[in-house]
Amino acid sequence: AVLVAALGYFVDLFDLVLFSIVRIPSLKALGVTDPAELTAIGKHLLDVQLTGMLLGGIAFGMLGDRFGRLKTLFGSILLYSVANILNAFVTDVGQYEVLRFCAGFGLAGELGAGITLVSELLPTARRGIGTTVVATIGLSGAVAAGVVGTMLAWNHCYLLGGIMGLALLALRVGVTESGLFHAV
Repeated sequence: AVLVAALGYFVDLFDLVLFSIVRIPSLKALGVTDPAELTAIGKHLLDVQLTGMLLGGIAFGMLGDRFGRLKTLFGSILLYSVANILNAFVTDVGQYEVLRFCAGFGLAGELGAGITLVSELLPTARRGIGTTVVATIGLSGAVAAGVVGTMLAWNHCYLLGGIMGLALLALRVGVTESGLFHAV
């Protein structure tokens, strides 16, 4: 559970940092060339993604308490993975806007549900180290985005992020639901 939550956070931060790296090349590919528009539209897309994260964190938190951490994780991973894959094929800013919102919404559910699951599955004495491992591996996702963002085309970066999310979804199949959730 710790490794899977850590890899989930890795994918989350990969996506968040990746958008900052590929924002300008992707907007230019969509025909936005004016420097002022690149800045304004890029900021707007970031705002939309962050709004999605805010709302997704609230929604997935409530869903996790109602339906369980695992179902919430599966839903959030599926949502942001599909949104990222579709980001590779956007043809206009409107599509990009909707997909960044969806990606943000899904990303927010991942960390909250993952940390909650780790905290509920680990004995009290090991929770601190478990969450530290999640955070440490997760933060390396930002570094990976920096490397990948300079090596691949912007749309291939989004494909990679989505595929990593789907691979993570496959890893989640072996993780069990928290006994604490079942008890409550």
